[in-house]
Amino acid sequence: MSYQGTKINPSKFHPSQLKFYVILIPLAMVMMLPIVFIVFHAFKPVNELFAFPPQFLVHHPTLANFQQLAGFTGDSGIPFSRYVFNSLFVTLSVMFLSVFISSLAAYTLSKMKFKLRATLFEINTVALMFVPIAVQIPRFLVVDESGIMDTYLAHILPLLAMPIGLFLLKQFIDQVPDELKEAAVMDGAGEFLVFRKVIIPVIKPALATVAILAFQAVWNNLDTSSYYVNDESMKTVGFYMSTLVSTNGNTVAGQGMSAAASLLMFLPNLIIFIFLQSKVMNTMAHSGLK
Repeated sequence: MSYQGTKINPSKFHPSQLKFYVILIPLAMVMMLPIVFIVFHAFKPVNELFAFPPQFLVHHPTLANFQQLAGFTGDSGIPFSRYVFNSLFVTLSVMFLSVFISSLAAYTLSKMKFKLRATLFEINTVALMFVPIAVQIPRFLVVDESGIMDTYLAHILPLLAMPIGLFLLKQFIDQVPDELKEAAVMDGAGEFLVFRKVIIPVIKPALATVAILAFQAVWNNLDTSSYYVNDESMKTVGFYMSTLVSTNGNTVAGQGMSAAASLLMFLPNLIIFIFLQSKVMNTMAHSGLK
């Protein structure tokens, strides 16, 4: 059967796509509204922040909120750059280590034969049902007994375990034919070389997805700074931003700084997702296949 004049997935714009744009463009505009609000809200002067009824758009944009934020952090005992450094160091460390550990574990559960393999994966699947707050007390006891309170390890170690990352990577590696591994083994490659040369190039979209999930979990995390770190110089920028209103003592001015801080915390998540969203969609499509 032939379909003249049509193309299922044209690489460029085709008139047959118009029917999809009619539906998708309005939906995209509706889904963009929260992002637009966050941007406009950060540039609102104080009178517009507390206007009633609340205003969606900003009528008199100002940089005063960002200037107050910079001035307030400059007057604090700990430099703002210290909070930023802590967040960047912890976030990058967790991203790299969680992707590395999850990918190795996923490869082991998918392509290596050993006892209790299915049981271990089932335990990981069960772990998906537990929200972080459900394991907060045992996690605190482990960190305290390990003697890593007030260190970077207190930020990093509790966040390394990513059941969702292991699940996605394992499902993705399952799609890799066993013949590829067998051919590499016949050529004399060991397990780690197979993992590095054969598996890694194939699962790059899944690795990007897990990296995004790790970034979002760490960049916005407040628990490690709240429960495991008492030294102010070891806390992250996310925790500091969350305390702006209460520590400032002026809720009116604090709301303006909080709006600016919300935009600064949101932008990295948006930028990373924009650049890697195609890989995320590819991963989600493959993770459900059998």
